[in-house]
Amino acid sequence: MRKKIVAGNWKMNLTPDQGASLVKDILKEKLELKYNQLVVVCPPFTGIDSISKLLEDNEGTKVQLGSQNISEKNSGAYTGEVSAEMLTSLNVRYAIVGHSERRQLFNESNELLHKKVDAVLASKMIPIFCCGEPLEVREANEQNDYVKKQLEESLFHLNADIVSSSLIIAYEPIWAIGTGKTASADQAEEMHAFIRSLLEEKWGSDAAENVSILYGGSVKPDNAPELFGKENVDGGLIGGAALSADSFLGIIQAMN
Repeated sequence: MRKKIVAGNWKMNLTPDQGASLVKDILKEKLELKYNQLVVVCPPFTGIDSISKLLEDNEGTKVQLGSQNISEKNSGAYTGEVSAEMLTSLNVRYAIVGHSERRQLFNESNELLHKKVDAVLASKMIPIFCCGEPLEVREANEQNDYVKKQLEESLFHLNADIVSSSLIIAYEPIWAIGTGKTASADQAEEMHAFIRSLLEEKWGSDAAENVSILYGGSVKPDNAPELFGKENVDGGLIGGAALSADSFLGIIQAMN
């Protein structure tokens, strides 16, 4: 059975102290998550150490730690990069790969993301692989081909066992990120179902049914229940609403 997941991507926000305060507020709620439900927080690199220690002190919590990015390199003269080994040493278990902002602002290609996915998996972490189309592609009704190419070029080299056990996909319509616009629940379901059909065609129904597909794009407490109620929407990759304990907790509650 695939997991229901709410992952918070803090982007370039919150100092280590601010981030720790936010996580403390989340943990105060003593989240009563079901066995197949999970919460992931992805702070900036500067906040990972303090939050890792905080989560260690709260043994048994279902809040896990993720990173917003990762280097495809293992080590070496790569100023400013952060390796998988560095992250796993701080108990990071998930890594966002290919967020639309990394693709657009830092020119990350499908080929590079292929390598980053491999680096994440080699370190026994789980990639949260992002895919999604810009507005002009959606308006041309070419979103399926666009997303299919992203998956083919970055993920289709993997085997079914890895996909089934160690992959999360996040669909993020670029036109709905930070704009206040949200794909309708039906639009999200349509794309999620299409993505799952691609997984089934490539790796079989068992693998396809085990992959959690998250929706990312202006998810808030008021629209999360409808989005999460769709058959193929397994949770959300949350941006701005993850920076407030109240709004993030409201989205977490929507998993129920």
